[in-house]
Amino acid sequence: MACQDEDFEFSGKSNPTIFSRSLTIDSAPGKSTKKSYNYPSLDRSESVKKFYSSFESVTSFGNSIKGKVKKLCTLFESPKLSSSESNDVPSPSKLKSLRSIGSESRADSVTNKSSIRLPGTEDRIVIYHTTLRGIRRTYEDCYAVRLIFRGFRVIVDERDISMDANFRKELQGVLGEKAVSLPQVFIGGKYIGGADVIKQLHEVGELAKMLKGFPVWDFGHVCESCGDVRFVPCGTCNGSRKVFDEDEEQLKRCLDCNENGLIRCPNCCS
Repeated sequence: MACQDEDFEFSGKSNPTIFSRSLTIDSAPGKSTKKSYNYPSLDRSESVKKFYSSFESVTSFGNSIKGKVKKLCTLFESPKLSSSESNDVPSPSKLKSLRSIGSESRADSVTNKSSIRLPGTEDRIVIYHTTLRGIRRTYEDCYAVRLIFRGFRVIVDERDISMDANFRKELQGVLGEKAVSLPQVFIGGKYIGGADVIKQLHEVGELAKMLKGFPVWDFGHVCESCGDVRFVPCGTCNGSRKVFDEDEEQLKRCLDCNENGLIRCPNCCS
């Protein structure tokens, strides 16, 4: 029992070195243990100023964009006519005179074309065309013009320049031009024009009047010799373009056919 009392007494003593700091803090009069937090007050005036400043910056940026757009518009817009320039605008009477001059020039060009003639073809219709499909537009125009004339069943002298180069030289000599477009049509020896002219005349009905008096084929007629190709192989060289000269004992160029060894069909092109 004596030992237990001694232990109790020893445990009941307080160590001043350990508990002195806590005791002094707790025992300090007039001081609270709670920490104080200072919250900043909301300054609305500053937030409003920031909002208006941002809004003003946006509006200034928009105004600068508008200025740039106006500059671009002035670059691309045509300048306004001044009073002196507006007086230079032609009056309706001047416009009518200009139109009359244009119509006269067109009439002159038409008369110049009508003056072109193909000698030796006063009794027939001649079409210079091509059957090659190298240039699609040219082939389609040639096919359309040939189809229009076949609808009237008139006899047409079709001269394919892709089958005979002499036809190209002949057409260039008549028109006086090296670069010649196809097709080209001559009616009664007179030059008519190309595909656009023939289509317009056909739509208006003038082409039918121009074809009156020319001979026509029977309905469904097809040449039995050439099949409407208008060319057949040469009978002298059989399309080889070579003939044997017995006197000189050597091959020579056939003079009866063209560069392709072909001649005009004697049945439909005579």
